[in-house]
Amino acid sequence: MKKFLVRKHKGFTLLEMSVVLFIISLLVLIILPNLASQRKHATGVHRSAMTSVVQTQIDLYHDEIGDSNVDYKTLQNADYLTADQVAKAEKENIKIVNDKAIEDHG
Repeated sequence: MKKFLVRKHKGFTLLEMSVVLFIISLLVLIILPNLASQRKHATGVHRSAMTSVVQTQIDLYHDEIGDSNVDYKTLQNADYLTADQVAKAEKENIKIVNDKAIEDHG
């Protein structure tokens, strides 16, 4: 009697691969919009924090020096803000108007 050797194939079927790809696609569709909204939220939080830092440094400058008409150059020269902080604040469109740090959304 002749024995037939049954060979088992290793690997995945097309149907199994399709199901896995479908599940991965669904997860990506759920995650990507959340990432975009989180990035937008983080940008807003960073802008508010940077505005707070600039305003705090303006207040400290007034308390210690007593001078008005403060700008970024004055704060940087007096070592209240670093060049990096000034660059970030300007990039975030934070303006100093009447000795107040304001977020310029325009």
